[in-house]
Amino acid sequence: MVVLALFVVGCTSTPPEKAIVNDAANALGGAAKVRAVNTLLIEGTGENGNFGQSLSPDAPLPVLKVNQFKRAIDFAGGRWRHDATRTPTFVAANTAPQPQILGVDGNVAYNVAANGTAARQLDEVARDRRMELYLHPIGVLRAALAEGTQLSNPRKDGNNDVIDITAGQGDKVTLYVDSTTKLPSKVVFMTAPVANNPLGDTAIEASFDNYTDVDGLKLPGRMTIRTDKYTTADYQISKSTVNGNVGDIAAPEAAKSAAAPTITAMVTAEEVGKGIWYLAGQSHHSVLVEFADHLALIEAPQNEVRVEAVLQKVKELRPAKPLRYVVNTHHHFDHSGGVRRAMAEGVTLITHAGNKGFYEDVAQRKFTMTPDMLSKSPKTPTIVGVADKYELKDATRTVEIYPIPNPHSETMLIVYFPAERLLIEADLYTPPAPPAANAPPPAANAPPPVFPFAPSVVETVQKLGLRPDRILPIHGFIVPYRNLETAARTARS
Repeated sequence: MVVLALFVVGCTSTPPEKAIVNDAANALGGAAKVRAVNTLLIEGTGENGNFGQSLSPDAPLPVLKVNQFKRAIDFAGGRWRHDATRTPTFVAANTAPQPQILGVDGNVAYNVAANGTAARQLDEVARDRRMELYLHPIGVLRAALAEGTQLSNPRKDGNNDVIDITAGQGDKVTLYVDSTTKLPSKVVFMTAPVANNPLGDTAIEASFDNYTDVDGLKLPGRMTIRTDKYTTADYQISKSTVNGNVGDIAAPEAAKSAAAPTITAMVTAEEVGKGIWYLAGQSHHSVLVEFADHLALIEAPQNEVRVEAVLQKVKELRPAKPLRYVVNTHHHFDHSGGVRRAMAEGVTLITHAGNKGFYEDVAQRKFTMTPDMLSKSPKTPTIVGVADKYELKDATRTVEIYPIPNPHSETMLIVYFPAERLLIEADLYTPPAPPAANAPPPAANAPPPVFPFAPSVVETVQKLGLRPDRILPIHGFIVPYRNLETAARTARS
């Protein structure tokens, strides 16, 4: 009988993965209370990191001060909406407080512009935003306690008990629970954005601190979000309202009724000098340069889709010549997101010396969730770091490449064609579109656009003794160099 009693006790003990969940739920206030939370309104202040836009690859992200935010969450309905006012603390064209409204409703992600216009976002954005429902102790424990959820791989990590959670619809997250307090300490999920992101498989981590009592529950007073190694949000929560009125957080009809956008590429080619083509068509441009027996490409921006289309245009223009070099202006993710596609061609990448380690890492990143061309056909790229003047030169042409000090990116290059007197720059000056035919005149006393980085270009051009006639901007439109000089004078005034 004693043996039988021991056998029954052993068979009915709580599995360790379930025990971790039960302990965390009890620490928050009990499983019943956690399950009973249908809506949650979080309010406070904080900071956002401007993801992919650091001064250098190893620098912290530039900070937007979050003057105030409200996040309304409907756990039962699978949706949330985030309303905030943010002020840039870094050099920018507009440093005034700016509204931010974004959300998700089921499989519909949306952003709302300052004028109230709602736009649906990519399906992958909707997936990641839906996963953010788990980035709160209530959200992750509601899922962990739900029928059909799989709990697995219980383990220790420092002072944390850790389990993997697979929710009913296949969502996978990892929960860390403080071994002493039993409170959730962080949640992690993996994603692989394909738009303007050279990182591939990327961990999204939310950590929780400063728990306080709210209606019989313990809820965090601070949440910190990291994307890979970068801190993208740090929120101080001043108020949490459980099961209160969160308002109408359904997706706006304009977003809900629209088809989800997809990443597409259109590439136009304009020959701006003999053997020099401006490859435009959308927001981020490239420049193709012909030499006697090979080609060079200035900029492989955005993503694999864009660069694939650029490479096809290159082959269309000069099918008999190999692409040997790709010049990268700087490391910002909208300018580096397509570099791996270029690496897959076996090119030599030329970038600022301060970016060399960054691109060596990018070349080795894992892309298992969304395999790209480099992961399918691995190559170890040759990367040249430019610390001073660097030339691409043969008997037919000279192209000069220079580092440029500026407050936007400390590891940036400009490209100059001395014979053609053309200058390529990225982000430092974005020439506006020329007025459309029959367009109304600008409003009276309307201030001119501000380009705070333009003086950096003028100062560097003068210091180096360059004599550009035209600007080939990576953003915007080809204009005379005097337009940039005018913008620089305006920025200084």
